[in-house]
Amino acid sequence: MGWLRHWWPGLLWAAVIFTFSTRLFTSENTSRILIPLLHWLLPHAAKATLVELHHLIRKGAHFTEYFILSLLILRGIRAGREEMPLRWALWAILIVAAYASLDEFHQVFVPGRTPAVRDVLLDTIGGTVAQIAAALARSRHGACKHESAEASP
Repeated sequence: MGWLRHWWPGLLWAAVIFTFSTRLFTSENTSRILIPLLHWLLPHAAKATLVELHHLIRKGAHFTEYFILSLLILRGIRAGREEMPLRWALWAILIVAAYASLDEFHQVFVPGRTPAVRDVLLDTIGGTVAQIAAALARSRHGACKHESAEASP
């Protein structure tokens, strides 16, 4: 069961994403909260602007959910190991794309939800950007360790 130590955050986050795909988080339901909040923040904004901002927030949530999932999947794959081969990032992206596809398929059966291929693409882009960010952070971290090792007497 040692693997669970590395995978539980990703599994928990996948369950959170699944919850976001329920009827509770339909566009109609989130608009009841977000549009009044946006109106309060932007009292002079036109109704069409508030509706567009609501749409952008929802799409941004897709990107962010899968960005996080991708990093958590990478955490599970790495299982505490230092190395980070490219194939692990590719596996994380593949798993994100598969889960995004299953999540959209799940929405076929949820009243008020509509599956969309563009959401799978957005989710996969979020997962891919997460892997790029992780690689850049790892590269930067390695460069910092290298520089501090050279600076040591």
